[in-house]
Amino acid sequence: MDRYFVLHAPRQTGKTTMLRTLASDLAAEGDIAALSFSCERAKIFSDDVAATETILLDSLRRAADLSGWPDGLLPPDSWPEEQVGTRFGKALSAWCRRCPRRVVLFLDEIDALQGESLVSVLSQLRDGHNIRPDGYPFPASVVLCGLRDLRDYKVASGGAPDRYNAASPFNIIRKSLRLGDFTTDQIAELYDQHTQATGQEFTKDAVDRVFELTQGQPWLVNALADEIITEMGVAGTISDGQVEDAKERLIRARATHLDSLAARLHEPRVKRVMEPIVSGDFPHAELTFSDDLSYVRDLGLIKQKPPMEVANPIYREVILRVLGDVSEQYVRADPHSFVLPDGRFDLPRLLEEFVVFWREHGEVLIQQEGYHEAACQIILMAFLHRLVNGGGYLDREYAAGTKRLDVFVRWPYRGPDGEWLMQREAMELKVWRPGADDPKSEGLAQLDRYLDRLTLTSGVLVIFDRRPEAPSWKERGGFDQATTPSGRQITLLRV
Repeated sequence: MDRYFVLHAPRQTGKTTMLRTLASDLAAEGDIAALSFSCERAKIFSDDVAATETILLDSLRRAADLSGWPDGLLPPDSWPEEQVGTRFGKALSAWCRRCPRRVVLFLDEIDALQGESLVSVLSQLRDGHNIRPDGYPFPASVVLCGLRDLRDYKVASGGAPDRYNAASPFNIIRKSLRLGDFTTDQIAELYDQHTQATGQEFTKDAVDRVFELTQGQPWLVNALADEIITEMGVAGTISDGQVEDAKERLIRARATHLDSLAARLHEPRVKRVMEPIVSGDFPHAELTFSDDLSYVRDLGLIKQKPPMEVANPIYREVILRVLGDVSEQYVRADPHSFVLPDGRFDLPRLLEEFVVFWREHGEVLIQQEGYHEAACQIILMAFLHRLVNGGGYLDREYAAGTKRLDVFVRWPYRGPDGEWLMQREAMELKVWRPGADDPKSEGLAQLDRYLDRLTLTSGVLVIFDRRPEAPSWKERGGFDQATTPSGRQITLLRV
């Protein structure tokens, strides 16, 4: 108490529910008037400080009216008329002056405010905080809750970040807190609440698979369970196979949370971070990169700690599907034609078809692709997705600095006795860039390690030659056989 905090976490992680619960619990103690209200309605006003102050005070009053408090705790019937840029802070002071309890405020969706409006509100909160010791009535504690940390107001207010002049109008916070993700045990505990209420159980493998796919991201954890129980209508014990089906359904439906996340991918700040992750390159060492990196971490798109990689497998798949949307529209091949008579998937033929596709459309699609440095990887992923995902599964692994993108194809089919079997194929994608050495040797060693992990005896190495002096199509040789350092025979494709 008597401290000011910033609380931030990605969307759909339970921030609003937590704030409302905490406000209710504090108010129930009897000596605190704790109130949570949203700033979201003010986001359209940007630099209109007067309109922003009016909307915020209206939202605060409405939240107080709905709180069920006695009249003596409520804000004044009318807010004082004050100069624009001081009205919000003086209104809070007027309320604290008449309220017999200490006032605690939770400002939810604070980063909905933009431009001068955000700067003004933060400055008024800071000024009130700083003169409280002189007897000025003002909230005893304030929590600003939003999508990202407000450590540098210039970014949030639309200005360019400047590490050498980072003075903030809200430099009084005691601590910036981030809501964490669920652990495996917490997911099991959460799902057990459903079991206790209904008797329907989740197997341990199902819980483990949920954690593997989501890395504990709260919205995804809840969304997978809801998809299985409500949308798929599973009645008995829930297995890891049903979790896998739910994941596919969520991604195909492009649920609101996933869609809003995907919409961020073409923001310049996000692209500067995500493009080297998808391409496997190291990011450019720009002065503002650390600020961009923090922003993308706050969005929940990538993991909180190095190395730079996507936050979870579901996001990894969504990102490549979104980026590959345009390329996928060019794929005309019939997915069913790649299924062999015995039910397995014809991967060699798919690769042959991709070579034809690349020769016909590759350069056009590269020019259209916003993520130019990752265009080769995105286009092949779009081709694979179009032809594999109808009956099989694609798992992708990529991260900044790895210089590769790994692909794992799983294709279920019926064996000769009617039993379900799983075809497993591994591929590695690399790009030969201008001025670099041939990545073949490095790719073979990396593919070896990938195959070791998957316990597979063979795989495919695809090398995109993007050098200006690259040989013509006829001279490249297309498909070849190569041997990894451990002696595995693999297919080498140069395009």
